[in-house]
Amino acid sequence: MQKVVTFGEIMLRLATPGYKRFIQSESLISTFGGGEANVAVSLANYGIPVEFVTRLPENDIANWCISDLRKYGVGTRHILRGGERVGIYFLETGAVARPSKVIYDRANSSFAEVEKGMINWKEILKDASWFHWTGITPAISQGAADVCLEAVKTANEMGITVSCDLNYRKNLWRYGKSAAEIMPQLVEGCNIILGNEEDAEKMFGIKPEGFQSEHTGGNIDAEEFESVCRQIMERFPRAKKVIITLRGSINANHNRWGGCLFSDKFYQSKRYDITHIVDRVGGGDSFMGGLIYGLLTYRDDDQKALDFAVAASSLKHTVYGDFNLVSVSEVETLMKGNSSGRVVR
Repeated sequence: MQKVVTFGEIMLRLATPGYKRFIQSESLISTFGGGEANVAVSLANYGIPVEFVTRLPENDIANWCISDLRKYGVGTRHILRGGERVGIYFLETGAVARPSKVIYDRANSSFAEVEKGMINWKEILKDASWFHWTGITPAISQGAADVCLEAVKTANEMGITVSCDLNYRKNLWRYGKSAAEIMPQLVEGCNIILGNEEDAEKMFGIKPEGFQSEHTGGNIDAEEFESVCRQIMERFPRAKKVIITLRGSINANHNRWGGCLFSDKFYQSKRYDITHIVDRVGGGDSFMGGLIYGLLTYRDDDQKALDFAVAASSLKHTVYGDFNLVSVSEVETLMKGNSSGRVVR
């Protein structure tokens, strides 16, 4: 059984066209996105059965959102209906030295008002082999954190693999609790943990010695992160694999991208030099989607699973929107070294 269940909020994304600033734009481009939904779309594209669980209101915007998920093959039968509104986020895409900006409008959304006992996790997870959540979910509200913990504990009881993308978002933790207070109990239930240097430091006080953040001219030494992986595994004994994404930001349009994985030993991926980025939003989610696919498909080959995740997320930077709309064959072609971008006829 390879069915994956993901849980989190999906939002209406309203983005300025091209590289326009908010103040310049006369229109906004509408799509949908959200960490766990993005992972679900990736997995569906790769042929993995996947269900996305969230809470949405009974209105036409929510129906539009559900239809969009179904279009990509994501299961939606466990989506809970209730509340008043779909969360929104606004995106201004940066260029060169000007960073992108995200403004959230998700207070009092249907998902933010989810509460313990609303979701029957035993029923939803009964035919699943994997449950995935991100650190965005418990940042939204106490209720969302409580429901996420319900899901993690149920998955643990049922022997289901649990993965987490730590995904620290400082602009979301506003309901009186910090990530350092909430996240450890949730992460204790995880078998697979994905993060980056900021996630580990902000949530657990774990950081590589001598590292100066992502603003490093694009050069990051993966070996600096082996100690981070070891410290995370020591703190959370259930974890079998810890993965770190490595983003070197030269500027908003040019990144160097890779990853490392620690399990029985320390694995490193090749690095991709990504120029002329189309859209980096959802890059980490595309990595997680690729990683789950890789770990389910290339069993006992952590190196290949890591390589698939990095190649998949490298391709995501060329795709507009939150969703990574690439196929397994496209990812595997890039893994083999074909990055010419020549027309396929």
